[in-house]
Amino acid sequence: MTFGVAKVSNPNYLPDTIHSWYAIFTVLLAIGTCCAQDRATPDPGSTLSYVDKIILKLNLLTQTDTYNVTGASDDVPFGVAPNADLKIDLSLDYEFIGLSIGFSPRVLPGNDDDGLKGESSFTDYGFRFFFGNWTQELRYRRVQGFYVENTGDFLSDWIQGRDPYIQLPDLKTIFWGGSTSYVLNPRFSLRNVVYNTEWQRTSAGSFIPTLRYGFSRISSVVEGSKTYENSVDINLAMEYYYTWVIHEHWFVSPFLSPSFGVRFSSEGVEGLGSEMSETNWPVAFDGGLQLGYSSEKWIFGASVNFETTRYRETNRTNVLNDRIFAKAYFGYRLDPPKFIAKFFDN
Repeated sequence: MTFGVAKVSNPNYLPDTIHSWYAIFTVLLAIGTCCAQDRATPDPGSTLSYVDKIILKLNLLTQTDTYNVTGASDDVPFGVAPNADLKIDLSLDYEFIGLSIGFSPRVLPGNDDDGLKGESSFTDYGFRFFFGNWTQELRYRRVQGFYVENTGDFLSDWIQGRDPYIQLPDLKTIFWGGSTSYVLNPRFSLRNVVYNTEWQRTSAGSFIPTLRYGFSRISSVVEGSKTYENSVDINLAMEYYYTWVIHEHWFVSPFLSPSFGVRFSSEGVEGLGSEMSETNWPVAFDGGLQLGYSSEKWIFGASVNFETTRYRETNRTNVLNDRIFAKAYFGYRLDPPKFIAKFFDN
């Protein structure tokens, strides 16, 4: 078994999609340029900073690591997913640094049906650093234990809800990566939208050039042999965020993120000494919409995001990922202990 991606039936879809994305990107660039010219000078009253507070936040996410795995005959792909429909992410931010820990407890709905889908383990660690308009993120994520969502395509007498899914307990994914971003408009607060360490008081938007990079490894054990697919991705995104302050405490913030890059991948079987390598040029388009509340102490909100990535491989159009997911968050700002404040002041 090799680890691949699902084929799109229409080979002309990718060029048309690229043209549409570039058209949207061009319009956003024109709008953003005008907005940036009007907001070139920082306004001390546009945002309130709470970097001197400890921000504790709980996030509930529906985002899952789903993949399509093709067999050697390139027949019907396996749609595989972990048994983790809901995830919890706990984060802490203070001064110029932040960290987060993600996990998927079985007590949450959709995570407790091990009898049908098998066991899954999920770990996610994130670190971020803020230097003026610069934001640096680092992330490690590991998921093991998947099941075949379309088991009915392979077992004719299988009945959903009664019979166990085909389970892949040895299938494992690991990701190491990060991103480097720069906010062009000093009157726009990315920290208000993503990290809640600031409070945006007036409406503003900004382009945010972002360099993303990462190493991914997908591995499994097939008939006693360990198969793998390694990939290195480097992408440049021109993100655009806008925050509408619709009330003193409420805001709405949409964002779009077209990107392009390069992907170096290799796959093989450990111990055989040979592997297949390939270079691709993925084009991605992400976006979302967030509704949030912010005050001196409390923060909460919800968002809906989508992600889609496509690239052409050996004269075929392939889908790397297409998904929509939601997030709800709730947080609180509190004063740090004196010894922590003194340490950072020094």
